[in-house]
Amino acid sequence: MDVLNQFNRAIDYIEDNLDGQIDIEEAAKKAYSSPHHFKRMFSLVTGVTFSEYVRRRRLTLAAFALRADDVRVLDVAIMYGYDSPDAFTRAFHALHGITPREMKTTEKPIKAYSKLSFDIKIKGVEEMNYRLVEKDAFRVVGEKETVKMKDETFDPQLWGRLEEVEERVRSYDNTSFEGPIHLSVTKEDGDVDYYIGSATTHKTPDNLAEIHIPANTWAVFHAEGPMPESLLDTWSRVYTEWFPTSTFELAKAPEMVRSTQTHTEIWIPVKQA
Repeated sequence: MDVLNQFNRAIDYIEDNLDGQIDIEEAAKKAYSSPHHFKRMFSLVTGVTFSEYVRRRRLTLAAFALRADDVRVLDVAIMYGYDSPDAFTRAFHALHGITPREMKTTEKPIKAYSKLSFDIKIKGVEEMNYRLVEKDAFRVVGEKETVKMKDETFDPQLWGRLEEVEERVRSYDNTSFEGPIHLSVTKEDGDVDYYIGSATTHKTPDNLAEIHIPANTWAVFHAEGPMPESLLDTWSRVYTEWFPTSTFELAKAPEMVRSTQTHTEIWIPVKQA
């Protein structure tokens, strides 16, 4: 249950600051998460990005505010974070299909996006299989890319040559923990170190990077079906169904995606809540 409570605290922070500054780092703190992890989980669970949710909520409240006779469009634009009436008008029209001025004089229907609330999903007979694995510390060697997180798009260049990279790192795989393994680590500046590698005991070549993964308990979930849809769906279900009804919470270690010859697994570090 704590995971959903943490997300609800983040939503409360957003709602309290829709007419002011919203700091993604502060929202992430409310959810006891890094900004990168919070934004990724937010979009997986809700189906929209963090910034898109904020935009929709602000424009929803702006529409309500414009109904008042004594409110100027400029004042509402500034209140909800727009630097100019033109920028506000474009955003408002894109969402609602009418301009702010038309809003004050028309009875046309507009869109309203309510505040999010995270609750446990009741899924009936739809089971979710997982296993718990106690794993000693190990080392991953592979290619590393630092992804600049200036917006909410996580799009490593490594994905452009995925097959080549995975084939290359397989040659270092000499443990029972076969790969390739994908993992990411959020840095203090908010950027993300993204790795594609293999668990190995080999010496790290000069042209590759390494990362040490601590001993941990891992909850392991199979992603079955077409990729990447099944991967995203499984991740979403982990956070909306499994965590809220389990006795576990996230531990401090990278989440991993591990591809074997037969299936793909999501490895999530956990500890008893």
